[in-house]
Amino acid sequence: MEPGSPWPSSQVFLNVGRSIIPGGKKYTTTIDTLTQREPDSMLAAMFSGRYTVSTDDKTGMIFIDRDGKHFRHILNWLRDGIIPMLQDSDYQELIREAEYYQLLGLIENINANLCNRKDKDAPVVELTELTRKEVIQIIQSEKVRFRGVNLSGLDLSKLKTNFSRANLNKAKFGDAEAGGSIFEDANLHACLTQCSLCDADLRSAHLQSAKLSGANLQGANLEGANLKGAKLNSANLQDANLQRAYLREVDLRDSQLEGAKMGGANLLGVIR
Repeated sequence: MEPGSPWPSSQVFLNVGRSIIPGGKKYTTTIDTLTQREPDSMLAAMFSGRYTVSTDDKTGMIFIDRDGKHFRHILNWLRDGIIPMLQDSDYQELIREAEYYQLLGLIENINANLCNRKDKDAPVVELTELTRKEVIQIIQSEKVRFRGVNLSGLDLSKLKTNFSRANLNKAKFGDAEAGGSIFEDANLHACLTQCSLCDADLRSAHLQSAKLSGANLQGANLEGANLKGAKLNSANLQDANLQRAYLREVDLRDSQLEGAKMGGANLLGVIR
């Protein structure tokens, strides 16, 4: 189908499977299912009519070169918002597929489900008061998840705090001092922060829709970070490393970009 043309039918026939394997998983769905629940996803873009999509002349099917094992879960999510009950290893495979299709809502719900599962399995411990040393140890523990935590006003700048791979989804940083902290591959989706992140390590961090207006990111390493839809207006990005970062639809109005490295970055739709 040529770009700009309306989709010829509300039904879509998909063949999802690896190209080296004959045949694949066959699915029939609709344009509404593929586009409405996650309108910013790759699937929604494919069937928006804006891009060329190849269809088999004989079968009318569209081939997607992915493992078809979990695509039924993808469709159930898009149809009804349902998260399947799976083993942790299968959830990781499903997350990988969801990342490919850019289904951020599905990823968020799977991660929340995994966190709830771990919380139920964890022993109940009553803590009345924690020492500063204990707080630091908790923050640096790989087993702790910080989804929605409020860190406003904390001074973490001297701790070189390690948040690598931490789930900080929707966390509130306020005016926290987190300079030099490590957020490599951390989930900071939709976080709210105007804090100091100068010289912070944010490589491959998930910062989709993060509200970073006025944040101090001077010298921060954001190489390969996903910042789609983030608010970076009036932010200090001097000497920041934004190489290969995903900056699609990012608001960079009035931001300071002197010395920033942006080689290989996706700048489609950037607001400046």
